[in-house]
Amino acid sequence: MIEEQGRVVAVEPGAVWVETLRKSTCSSCSVKAGCGQGLLDQLGASGRRGYVRALSSLQLAVGDGVIIGVREDLLVRGSLLVYLLPLLGLFSVAILAEQLGLSEPWVILSALFGFLFACCAVRWRSRFTAGDPALQPVVLRALLAGTATAF
Repeated sequence: MIEEQGRVVAVEPGAVWVETLRKSTCSSCSVKAGCGQGLLDQLGASGRRGYVRALSSLQLAVGDGVIIGVREDLLVRGSLLVYLLPLLGLFSVAILAEQLGLSEPWVILSALFGFLFACCAVRWRSRFTAGDPALQPVVLRALLAGTATAF
């Protein structure tokens, strides 16, 4: 389980909205100078606050510190879906167009169509599974008042 500390900013029946502070490990990375994330870190974009809806069966109030978690396999599957599927769509349709003997401009347009189609498929899948409780972050535990990090 991947865990993150946050603070409750809103309470709903069965869920809470948690504010987290986005952190970056760019200061310890050896290639931080050549990375877009490192540039954003230098510009101060990594210190922004993020808001996450997490399922909770605990009685929480606004301002409570909590630990939220998401399963590792969900993160890996989601990353593969978001990053790999559009690339597979791009390359597979481009190769198919090449095998059909289309000219280069048509291969490029076909590749873009495959990329956009795969992106639409990812978006459809995310909307289809958005309400699935098994795929949602959850509140693992509440923090004591003295142990919560200031937000």
